[in-house]
Amino acid sequence: MNTKKYCAVVVGLGLVTLSACGSSDGGSGTDSKTVTLVSHDSWAVSKNVLADFEKRSGYRVRVLKDGDAGQAVNKAILTKDNPQGDVFFGVDNTLLSRALDNGLFQSYEAKGSDLVLPEYRVDQDKHRVTPVDTGDICVNYDKAYFSEHKLNPPTSFDDLIKPAYKNLLVTENASTSSPGLGFLLGSAAKYGDGGTSRSSEAESGGGWQDYWKKLKANGVKVVDGWEQAYNEEFSGSSTGKKAGGDRPLVVSYASSPPAEVIYADPKPTTAPTGVAEGTCFRQVEYAGLLSNAANGKGGKALLDFLLSKQFQDDMPLNMFVYPVREAAQVPPEFVKFGPQAKDPETMDPARIAGHRDDWVKSWTSLVLK
Repeated sequence: MNTKKYCAVVVGLGLVTLSACGSSDGGSGTDSKTVTLVSHDSWAVSKNVLADFEKRSGYRVRVLKDGDAGQAVNKAILTKDNPQGDVFFGVDNTLLSRALDNGLFQSYEAKGSDLVLPEYRVDQDKHRVTPVDTGDICVNYDKAYFSEHKLNPPTSFDDLIKPAYKNLLVTENASTSSPGLGFLLGSAAKYGDGGTSRSSEAESGGGWQDYWKKLKANGVKVVDGWEQAYNEEFSGSSTGKKAGGDRPLVVSYASSPPAEVIYADPKPTTAPTGVAEGTCFRQVEYAGLLSNAANGKGGKALLDFLLSKQFQDDMPLNMFVYPVREAAQVPPEFVKFGPQAKDPETMDPARIAGHRDDWVKSWTSLVLK
């Protein structure tokens, strides 16, 4: 993604810089000309686009990358009384209720909110978060592996528990990783919670729990986060090949195949990886003005920027996600190599809020112990 390698965005640059933190008057602003963005490791923006915002707004942007999305959200909650920055980017629909219930954000309706596609708008009465991007969490597969082994790649959740795919899948920890949690929620949306399965393959009465028992028995490997899963364990990624990755199936994103094409040298005419479209779960990411932000005025300007057409058009080829603003440009590489899933699994935010923590606890006991 950034610096011409797909791994660069997710591995990130670690701590870029820090700004002074602390309580303020609830976001009315300070005299500071620095605004600090706290995010997960996948944050990226074109230098010229960010420079243009800094020139027009008069604010210098500092970025603090804080690990995987789940880790970053948890840390932001723990430090909410003395926040590390002014704006947090990267809380998604799987963790949104946790952030809101813990008072992580203060209200602000960003300019351009009326141009966000209706299906991505949430919290309309309080405007504590601003939708920024969307994408699909899906199982990716290594085309070369399946061609060499004369095996059809999986196309659904059901396929992944079949003997033909034993010991082939790596996924992320649902308690620490956003894509890992999304994959868990996708299975819960697919099979239900104990006895409400929609699948002929998993109708033994256990819902998603029964499905994960079968997935564990079929040799699924669990690692802490996306970077390790994709860049070290997955045989289909450019970095995974170099690292000796031996898993031809990985939980990643529908936009991962175009990333493999765009940053390959030389560029292939087809993506070396594919997507099992029947395993996708729709993810939406949000940003918000942190409670007790030291520079509330700068934070509001930054949120306006995240919804601007300039940023929304720039974002796909930097973070490999889809824009949420109406009429924002989608790169042709996305259309060709990584289109959004036609019928992804989804889940009402209220259902996620009501079950997520219990499901993660059950998943941890079932899969990791």
